[in-house]
Amino acid sequence: MFIQNPPEIIPGIEHHMVTGGGGARLHVVETGNPGGRPLVFLHGFSQCWLAWQPQMRSALTDDYRLVAPDLRGHGRSDKPAAGYAEGALWAEDVAAVLRELLLEQPVLIGWSYGTIVVLDYLRAFGEDSVAGIGIVAGITKLGSAEALAALTPEMLDVLPGCFASETEESVRGLSGLLELCFVRRPAPEDLYPMLGYNLTVPPPVRRALLSREVDNDDLLPMIRKPVLVVHGDEDAIVRPSVVDQHVAGIAHAQVHVMSGVGHAPFWEDAPTFERHLRAFCEGL
Repeated sequence: MFIQNPPEIIPGIEHHMVTGGGGARLHVVETGNPGGRPLVFLHGFSQCWLAWQPQMRSALTDDYRLVAPDLRGHGRSDKPAAGYAEGALWAEDVAAVLRELLLEQPVLIGWSYGTIVVLDYLRAFGEDSVAGIGIVAGITKLGSAEALAALTPEMLDVLPGCFASETEESVRGLSGLLELCFVRRPAPEDLYPMLGYNLTVPPPVRRALLSREVDNDDLLPMIRKPVLVVHGDEDAIVRPSVVDQHVAGIAHAQVHVMSGVGHAPFWEDAPTFERHLRAFCEGL
């Protein structure tokens, strides 16, 4: 279903509402070449589709159909009070986007927490309907000592503020989270809107997202479709060493550790990220 476009941040963006798992209404945007291979971008913890603005404005739009949902609890999507621990609901969210927008053989690209959502989909629906998978500064586990070990001490320090219900403490926590995403601080005209859409995620949702218990060690070796792993060598949120864990589970993964960037390589060095993504897609 199409919804009326709000004032455009990026020309040529189309907005949809899709009904996902448990009836949650999901806001989805798309742009680019309608006849190109779909690239489905799944954002991270407390973010929204706007995290992918560099790609939505890039030359990728000449050749690919770029699709970016707001995950449940985020952005302009519904924010149900419960259900965030249920992998089946996350999986159905992705399946609904693919189904309703008629996306055939897409590449699913998960940033950080978005990787968990990609794996929720693969666990529930398998990989036959996708052409490839992208893991960008990704995590594959939650709710265990091993999962925590993938996060930096700096990230663990800011998490309590991210869960806070008190406004000032929440702003401090989310500001700290954003600071950790980048090696070079974004310009204020970029950073303050980021803080704004982070704050639209209710604190109980943020808490529920990281209260899940997930371990995909059994699933990773079963992936046969091509996989692209991209990580920043100065990531201050998810340790770069987690790439070794990804490769241990997915031996055929193509790996690019980008130099001089942090947790958001697609933002800090968009041309290099897009070059890696394009080369990966051209090989499918």
